Amino acid sequence: MARLKTVPREEAEGIVKEGYELFMKHIGTIPKPLEMLSVSPVLFELQFRRIQYLSQHPKLSFSLLAHIRYLVAHNLSYRFCMDFNKDILKKQGLSDEDFKRMEEDPSQSLLEDHENALLDFVVKCVKDPASASSTDMENLRRMGWEERDLVDALSQGVSMIDHAIMMEVVQIDQSCRVD
Repeated sequence: MARLKTVPREEAEGIVKEGYELFMKHIGTIPKPLEMLSVSPVLFELQFRRIQYLSQHPKLSFSLLAHIRYLVAHNLSYRFCMDFNKDILKKQGLSDEDFKRMEEDPSQSLLEDHENALLDFVVKCVKDPASASSTDMENLRRMGWEERDLVDALSQGVSMIDHAIMMEVVQIDQSCRVD
């Protein structure tokens, strides 16, 4: 049982209602981390605006962002987001074998080479921030990634950490961790 009372869909108002309606319309469900943040409308709005910003990003594709979320969630054993993003990626045509291959080596995803390189970089940095090097970043820049892209992609990856911890603490979704 959850340790806090979130705002139910039928009681949502303002930005929480707007966010809930948008997710129901486009995804058919309200992501549990967003539901968790419904108790704090300001944090909800920040996360909702972040999602909107990234969904319209000029260079980071929807697929790349879903890969980042999936692999970071996988590495954190964060079940909800792992399952949620795996479903998104399966709808894009990924097979169980594709998931197995990229879990072992993120650069083996089916993304384009420059996206694979950025995905690999983000996953590596989330696992071990000290492993990032100037050479890594310069190689990404040579592939056409700009400073904004690097920060936005990295932000997408590291933001998974706070939600994974919060979801476990408040036990909003008992399946959020893999034991």
